[in-house]
Amino acid sequence: MGGANRVRSVVADMFAMVVFCFVTGMMVEIFVSGMSFEQSLASRLLSIPVNILIAWPYGVFRDNVQKFSQRLSSTKTMKRAADFVAYVAFQSPVYAAILFTVGAEPSQIATAVASNALLSGLLGVVYGSFLERCRKLFRVQAMPAAV
Repeated sequence: MGGANRVRSVVADMFAMVVFCFVTGMMVEIFVSGMSFEQSLASRLLSIPVNILIAWPYGVFRDNVQKFSQRLSSTKTMKRAADFVAYVAFQSPVYAAILFTVGAEPSQIATAVASNALLSGLLGVVYGSFLERCRKLFRVQAMPAAV
């Protein structure tokens, strides 16, 4: 990957992660976990620099999970399963740390992380698609589509 393409890749991954996690995180925190708007806003604002830091490593991690899964099967179901696994494995510990840092109660953290993990089947698949669209917007080559 050339220098300009690497920069576009990093920026695309950061953009996708910040936007997606801000919106979905706030919805889960308020509507599922029962956090106040102020707690959720604090969590989402804290998550922005964290998401900027983890966006590209997550993109690389996800791409590697996708490449591995494609060796097993090139179906859309496998692509979706790989997005599920990548999202849950990478994001759950980061999310728990953010919630702990903003003072969420342990029961709120457990509920939010568990809810997010359960929703990750959907969130991970949706995020994978969103990430690929953002990469196209930034003219970065996305993972090959599943057959």
